[in-house]
Order: sequence, then C-alpha cells, then structure tokens
Amino acid sequence: MDTIDNSSDKGTENTEQETNVDREHERILNEIETTDTAFIGASLRAVYEGNDHQKFLNRLDSRIKQHDKDIEKMCNFHYQGFIESITELINVRGDAEKLKNQTIVINKELHDSGKEVVVKNDTLIQCRLQQKNVVSAIEKLTTCLPVLQMYGKILEQMEEERYYAALKTLEQLETSYLPQIYQYRFCDIMKNDIPNIRMTIREKSTKLLNDFLEDVRKKSSQIGMVAMKQVEKERDLDEKSQQADELYLKNQNESNTLTTISKLVEGNPFEEEEEETNSKNPFDEEPQDENNPFMEEKQTADMYQPESNQDLSASDIVDFSPVYKCLHIFGLIKSREWFEEYYRKQRHKQVQLILEKSVGTLGSVESYITMFHEIVGFFVVEDHILHTAQNLVTQKYITGLWDMVLLHLLNKLVPNQINFPDAPSMMQIKNIIVIFADTLKAYGFAVDRLFGLLMEMRDTYGEMMLKLWQERFEGVFNEDNYTPIHLETVDDVDETLLAFPFDEEEFEGEKADVYPKKLAFSLFVPKIYNEIKEFILACLKYCEDLHLSSTEVDDMIRKSTNLLLTRTLASGLKTLVQKPSLGLNQLVQITVNTTHLENACPHVEEYVRMITGVRTGSAHSAKLVGVSTFKDARNETESQIYDKLNGKIDEFFDLADYEWEMSEPQGLASRYLVDLINFLRTTFHVFTTLPSNVAQTACMSACRHISTCLTGMILDPGIKDVTLPALQQFNLDVVQCEHFANSEPVPGFNEGVLQMSFIEIRQLLDLILTWDWTSYFADYGTPKSKYLRVNPAMALSLFEKIKQDKAGPRAYFTSIGRGKKKINDQVYKRLRSLVSGSS
Repeated sequence: MDTIDNSSDKGTENTEQETNVDREHERILNEIETTDTAFIGASLRAVYEGNDHQKFLNRLDSRIKQHDKDIEKMCNFHYQGFIESITELINVRGDAEKLKNQTIVINKELHDSGKEVVVKNDTLIQCRLQQKNVVSAIEKLTTCLPVLQMYGKILEQMEEERYYAALKTLEQLETSYLPQIYQYRFCDIMKNDIPNIRMTIREKSTKLLNDFLEDVRKKSSQIGMVAMKQVEKERDLDEKSQQADELYLKNQNESNTLTTISKLVEGNPFEEEEEETNSKNPFDEEPQDENNPFMEEKQTADMYQPESNQDLSASDIVDFSPVYKCLHIFGLIKSREWFEEYYRKQRHKQVQLILEKSVGTLGSVESYITMFHEIVGFFVVEDHILHTAQNLVTQKYITGLWDMVLLHLLNKLVPNQINFPDAPSMMQIKNIIVIFADTLKAYGFAVDRLFGLLMEMRDTYGEMMLKLWQERFEGVFNEDNYTPIHLETVDDVDETLLAFPFDEEEFEGEKADVYPKKLAFSLFVPKIYNEIKEFILACLKYCEDLHLSSTEVDDMIRKSTNLLLTRTLASGLKTLVQKPSLGLNQLVQITVNTTHLENACPHVEEYVRMITGVRTGSAHSAKLVGVSTFKDARNETESQIYDKLNGKIDEFFDLADYEWEMSEPQGLASRYLVDLINFLRTTFHVFTTLPSNVAQTACMSACRHISTCLTGMILDPGIKDVTLPALQQFNLDVVQCEHFANSEPVPGFNEGVLQMSFIEIRQLLDLILTWDWTSYFADYGTPKSKYLRVNPAMALSLFEKIKQDKAGPRAYFTSIGRGKKKINDQVYKRLRSLVSGSS
C-alpha cells in the first residue's frame, strides 16, 4: 500500500509539474506575442533556463500553425469581398457603356429633330401654294421672325463676350417673345437651351473673374510700390514745407545763431551740426560720408519705382472692369451672394499666399520690400473695390483681413524671432516699415501697433549698434600709437581734430598760428569723441518718423548713449588697459586720454541737447554718465600702471644677487638697485603729464613695494646665515632708497611722507646693527618706542640668521662689547615670548 501511495504521489507531483510547465510556456508565448521584439530577451532567457526545450518548441510550432490558420481564414474572408467588389465594378462599367450609347442616341435624335424642323419649314413653304394657308403662314412667320432675330442676337453677343448684354437680351426673349410662340416646337428647344446659356455665361464670367484675380495678384507688388512711393513723396514735401517754416522762424528769432556758427567754423566740434541746424530740420537725414554705415538708408526708397510711374493709381495699373461686369452679371442670374462669397474667398486665399510665401524668404532687405509691396497692393485694390463696387466688399471685411495680416506681421517681425543681418539693414527695414505704415494709414487702416513693433525693435537695434560700435572702438584702439599728437603745420589739423572740443592755450591768442604744436592726448581721443557723436546720430535716425515727442527721442538717445559709454566703451577700455603688450608710457597716455574724454562729456551733453531740443536737467531728461565711465576707466588704467610699475620693480629685484656671507661690504649700493632708481626717475619724469595725485600714488606705491621687497629679501626663510658685512651692504641699499625718497622724485609730497615707506626696514636694520635690545624691550608696545614698526617675529627671524653663524653673534659685535652668549640667549628667549604672546 505504501508503494502504491508513493507512486500515486509521484504521479500527482509530475502532473502538477507538467501543468506548471505548460502554464509557464503559455505565459512566455503570450509575452512574445504581446511584447516588442526589443524586449523579449527576458522571455527567451526564461525558456533557456528551463529543461523542457523540446516541449516549448512543440508548443511554439503549434501556436505558429494556429496563427497561420487564422491568417488564412481572414484572407479567405476578405478575398470573397474583393471578388464581389471587382464584379460590381465590371457591372458598373457595363452600365456606363450603356449610358454612353444612350447619350449618343439621344444626341443623334436631337440632331434629327432639328432636321425635321427644317423639313417642316420646307413643307410650310410648299404649302403656300395653298390659298387657305397663305395668310396663316404669313402671320405666324411674322410672329416667329423677331424671336429668331432675338435668339441670333444672343448668340452674337456670346461670341463677342458681351455677357451682360446677352443676359439682358435673354431675359427679354424669355419674358416677352417666347410666350407668343409657345405652341411651336422650336420654342421648346429655345426654352431648354436658356439654362445652358445662363450656365455658360456664369462659367465664362467666373473665368473672367479668375483672370482678373490672377492679374491683380501679379501686379499687387507694382501697385504697392507706386502707393508707397506716392506717400513717401507727399511726406517729403510736407517735411520740406515744415523745414522752411522752421528756418524762417529760426532766422527771425535767433539772429545770434548765425554769428555763432560763423565763429565755430575755425574749429568748433559742432561745426557741421550747427550749419545743418540752420539749413534743415534737426530730425532730417544727416550728410553721409564714406565711413558711415547708414549711407544707404535714404537710397532704400529709390528702389521702389521709376519716376515715370509715381503718379499712377491702382486703376491705371489694373483693369477693374471685369469685376464690375461680373458683379452685374451674377446679379442678373440671381447669384450675387455666391459671387461675393467666391470673390472674398479667393482674395482671402491670395493674402494668405502672400503671408505664407514670406515665411521662409525673409532675410534680406529686398525680401521685406517685396512682402510690404504685395500687402500694400492687396489692400489698395480692396479699398478701390470698396469704393467703386456695390457692396462687393465691406469695411468690416477689409478690417478683418487687415487684422489678420497685422497679427501675422507682429508675430513674424518680433525681434527675438527674426535675425536681422546688421544694424544698417535693420535701419533700412525700419524705414520701409514706416513708409508701409504711413501708406496703409492713408487708406484708413489702424497701424499704431506697427509703430509699437518698431519701438520693440528699438532695443534690438540698440544692441546691434552697440556691437557695431564695439568693433569700431576696437579699431580705433588698435590703430592708435598712444603718443601725443604733433602738429607740424596747420595742414595737420584735420576735421577729426577740429570736431573735438579741446581747450589748449596754444590755439588761442597770438599762439594760434604758431607751429609746430604738441597736444597732450593721442589721436584716439578725437576719434572716440566722433564715434560717440556718430552713434548719437544713428540713434536719432531710428527715431525719425516714429511720431515720438522730442522728450521721448531725447530719453532714447540718452539711454542708448549711456549704454554705449557704460557697457561698450567701458568694456573696451578695460580690455585695452589689461593688454599685457601695453607698457607704462602707453598706460600713462591712456590715462591722459581718458581725462580729456571726461572733460569733453559736457560737450556731448550739449550736442544731444542741440539735436533733440530738450534742455539738460529737465524733469524728463536723463543725465549722461560719461564722466563716471571715464573715471572708472582711468582708475583701472591707474591700477594697471601701479601693477606694471611694481612688476618692473620685481624684475629688477630678480637681478639682485646678495652674498650673505661676505667678509667685507662693497662700500657702494648694489648695481641692480642703482639701475632701479634710475629707471624710476625716468618713469616719474614721464608721469608729469598725469594728474599730480596719480603720480604721487604711483611713487608711493613704488616705494612701498621696494620696501616690501627688501624686507621680504632679508627675512627670506631660505637665507640661513647673514654676516655683518652683508648686512651693512644691505643697509647701504636701503640708504640709497631713502636718498631717492628724500630727493622728491614726484613733486607735491609733504616732507618725510615718502620716507615713511622705508621706516619698517630702517628700524629693523637699526635695531640689529646697534644691538639696542634694551630700548626695544623697554619701550615695546608704547607709542614712543624707537622701534615701533619692528614686530617681534621680524626681529626674531633676522636675529636667528645672525645668531646661527659659526662664531656666534658675539664675533660680529666685539667692538661694541655686547657679544656675550648669555645676553644673546636672553634676547632670544624674550623675543620668543613676545612672538608667542602676539600669536
């Protein structure tokens, strides 16, 4: 029994295992069927890890066969539908063939009917012989003849494409003539042919309208070109009239201005601007020169149209008669609403085509001109249709189209979504947009948002201008030689120098005509000044025609100029003074240059006031920050001068070669220090062109740096032993430095101030050379101490170097009587305690 039970249990277990294996295989097959092939690795791995590979393959083959059967069933099911569809198609083809044959038969019968009419007519003519039908035939023919004539007239008008007249004749035939002969069979033929005639006229008229729309589409650019040119011409005439009025008032009320201008010709920086102020409105275009990047701006408008087409109108370029004809024709055939809807739909498609075409083509100035011409041409045509056609379009409809176009333009021309090539190109585009807006405004469209767009583009234009002027500033910096300007003759005084407002005594009084002359600044000063003025003019050009008040113009110019000074010019000057290639003389010249540019800032303020008319200091007038910009640049330059000077001093100290264990001093200062002092004397002589405080600061910085270097040299941890002669030789170098400080290398120092730079190293050397430790320890920490600047760490460091000599410190100071070892140990311990206490 136990054996049977065990066998039964084993069979049950085998059955359960097989069931589990089947379930697992079924699960894996389901995963393979439902999972992407890129992710079946886990399922396949589960198969390989199992032991029933053959069983799984059998189940897989079974599943494949099952799917093949399902596919076959599906194909069989749909194949029958496909066969039926083909059969139906063949039947339809047969029916179509039958319909065609029937149409041919009907057409032939129609022609045969016409022949029968002819036969009937012949029969009637022959019957004239019969007396009783003569009178009746004459009467009937008399009645039918006008109908036939009217019908023939309709056919002639159709051939001549006089569709409106043909419709009027057809209407008269249908209402007045055909009712009189309704009993004749040819009358029915005419009645049946009337709808066909009307349909033909409708098709021909639609084609005529489509030809008109195609013609308008092709000529829209020309129409827009002419319209924008006319508006620009009228605006120029208005500006000239306004300039004449302002010039007359100015000559009446400002008689002193002309006198001032005549005096400024000799060298005033605003010579050109003053002359232009008296000859034209200050907001007009300034004269262009070959270096001005905006010289092509006024030429943009000349690209529009030849002079012969300036007085053309839309009706001179496009024939609008097809529209009027179609309007009357569709009115007669009771399809006026369809015609209006069709016309508006086609025009809507055309304006969308203009906008879609411009999406991928904008980039060059010409592409913008083409787009604006086509848009203006489109709305000029619609405005003409509005005022000449009878309600074909409405003002509401045109306004809706304009709103759509305007929204597209605002989204398309947003500054952060379009890459303008450069600042001059953007200026040309701005001028085109202004003319575009003024043209549409003349036709009654709302264009305020376009001017708002131009105000948004102003920031982008300003950034482009700053980038352009950054390159121009860099060019000026790279071209300058950083030496004062020498004028040998009066011919050397060019327009660039005359434009700069320098105040030099040599150009006044009796010295005005005496040459040669020397100016304190280099050539980059007048060049930078002129670049700033050109930038202001470029900003002013963008404000033109934007309908801004003088206060708004002044605010924009001042903000842009402040950005130019604080960001572009300041950054350029900072980069310039940080160039490693610049020497001290060049840095000194840059300091002088920035001083003269700073002094010229009030003249820049006056220049802005002249071209905007807004008084400086008014409530809405921002102040230019040029003074602070040049002060910061000068401070940076002065800092570089100090660093360069200290760097030169370090180079001399790198040449120092002290023999710290020498037995006898040289008796003279070290060669490197003599050369250093000679270099400093020459350098400080060059500094006479700098402001006194700068030269004094540089001198003080140099002396302190020398003192620091000397202190660092004697206290260098790498120096272990110092003999008395070496220390005396070092003392001679310090004395030489003190003599240099006493010689007043830069005037203006109070007595003893410069010598204080070496007080620390002097007190340290005096303490060691005199071995005056008693006074040092007695007065330590008191204001009256003789060695107030000597801290214990410095004293200990130098004491240890002397103390570590093989013969001991006593061997160096036997003549003074302080060489006892005990005293030295006490000094050492006391110094150590002071150092520990300080820490």
